[in-house]
Amino acid sequence: MAPTRWGFVSAGRISNEFKIALDTLPQDEHQVVAVAARSLESAQKFAKTHDIPRAYGSYAELAAQDDIDAVYIGSIHTQHAPVTTMMLQAGKPVLCEKPMSVNSREARQMIGLAKEKNLFFMEAVWSRFFPVYLKAREIMDAGGIGEVKLVTACFGFPKSDEPRMKERSQAGGSLMDLGVYPIQFANFVFKGEEPEDITVSGNLTDGEVDETVSIILKYSGNRMATLVCCMTSQLANEAYVYGTKGTLKIPSFWSPQELIAPDGTHKFPLPPPGKPINYFNATGMRFEAMEVRRCLQEGLIESPLMTHTMSLQIAGILDQARKVVGVVYDQDKE
Repeated sequence: MAPTRWGFVSAGRISNEFKIALDTLPQDEHQVVAVAARSLESAQKFAKTHDIPRAYGSYAELAAQDDIDAVYIGSIHTQHAPVTTMMLQAGKPVLCEKPMSVNSREARQMIGLAKEKNLFFMEAVWSRFFPVYLKAREIMDAGGIGEVKLVTACFGFPKSDEPRMKERSQAGGSLMDLGVYPIQFANFVFKGEEPEDITVSGNLTDGEVDETVSIILKYSGNRMATLVCCMTSQLANEAYVYGTKGTLKIPSFWSPQELIAPDGTHKFPLPPPGKPINYFNATGMRFEAMEVRRCLQEGLIESPLMTHTMSLQIAGILDQARKVVGVVYDQDKE
């Protein structure tokens, strides 16, 4: 079977992590053949660091290449929709970093285009593909904790000084960067079921982006999810699933290596990185790459583990939370 040939959009930190994660997989399955950045110098530097054959100073040049099987988009949030659109229009399957868009309107347009073109498109919610999540699903589906009644998840780091976090023009705020993780976790546990009610509270920074936000999702059958994100404090960064017969605890739930269940602790260690990494457990990005390859081989245009409908639900909850807290981006006014 031929390798999946990747093209990278962006030569930033998250692209660095994804390349290092790909390096933990067999080379006859995944190869990065090109990288594009806003400046040719950045692309060339990234290509040299990671032994990538070609570098481009524009995204359009990468879109025009014929030997790319999948494009990974690791650019800033505000560029996700326009760059994904460019790549899909050029006939390229896309893995786009989360959040896939600044709002639901953009998300609907991107997914609609992928379906129209019959091309694979997935939001890169890397957490979904970790073995811990698959094991948690197995335990829940087998009734290992009884009926799930409550989900809690919190995610927060002191990151408010980073420009992409504090600048409204860059779609900053804790929700888009951090809140997407607890929201996707509730979406995962409840299998994409639509919440019956959403309650939101939060506060804004002086730059008019959200600093700390709490979200309560109420589901049918008196089930709930309580979610918190914060960009000024270090939170516990754990998730819990409470059932009528037991509890699941997932430390570091955004990139977990262990699951604490009624039948004991299940450990799934990650391979070590071959180069220095910026983010905790970054080699775990290998699992979403494996899923992209599987879906492409099977001719799927979406992953059953991270469907388009799930991405739209997450985007909708982010929209509603921002609206309540009072965060408005320029893209919301179009």
